[in-house]
Amino acid sequence: MRPFRKMLSLIGGCALAATMAAQQPGQPQLKIDSTNRTLTVTANDRVTAEPEIAILHVGFDTQPQDAKAAYAEGARTSNAIIAAIKDAGIPESSIRSESQFLNRDWSKPHKFKLTQQWTVKVPPERAAEILDIAVSAGATNSGEIDWTVKDERALETQALDKAAARARQNAEILAKGMGVKLGALVYVSNEVNAIALPRALSVNNFAMAKSADQSAPLVIEPRKVSREATVYAVFAID
Repeated sequence: MRPFRKMLSLIGGCALAATMAAQQPGQPQLKIDSTNRTLTVTANDRVTAEPEIAILHVGFDTQPQDAKAAYAEGARTSNAIIAAIKDAGIPESSIRSESQFLNRDWSKPHKFKLTQQWTVKVPPERAAEILDIAVSAGATNSGEIDWTVKDERALETQALDKAAARARQNAEILAKGMGVKLGALVYVSNEVNAIALPRALSVNNFAMAKSADQSAPLVIEPRKVSREATVYAVFAID
């Protein structure tokens, strides 16, 4: 009898482990037995849209020199870059400072570098043009672009609507296939994420490409904006 009992215990432990593994992290732990007549589905969907805003990351680093000279050079470069961007028709409200600091260059004793970075919001079709203007004015650390839309919440809502509809559809199909009737919704949760994609190009490559060919700015194709939603739902079954 003892070996048989041990075998039953092992089987029960494996079943419990499998049940727990099937549960979604952060979701309610469901009791799976004959009294729990529920059906669980997880569904995700995605929406994409053409970008309406390009957020440019524009900045520079001065050459290593004494602190006073680095600051003076940085001030001249900073004013030149912002003046060039404004002269191109970009309003001051679209330009925001990200960081600015004077740091010791530890590879060269008693030398300092001034670094400054901004974000500049522009129409997607002007992204290449404004980056070109900034680099021409002295922006040596520039080129990263974030693409977005004016109403991100609306895009997230669309993704959530699609995921919810898919969850309901999947539940109905599953119930039909199992020969049961889908009942009321017992529990639902959701998660919405931006699709993580690499940025358009690296900052150093942009500066090198610009210096290699002064005739025209780089060709930059706007990237679509995507949002993905996941819905986890539990339905009663009859």
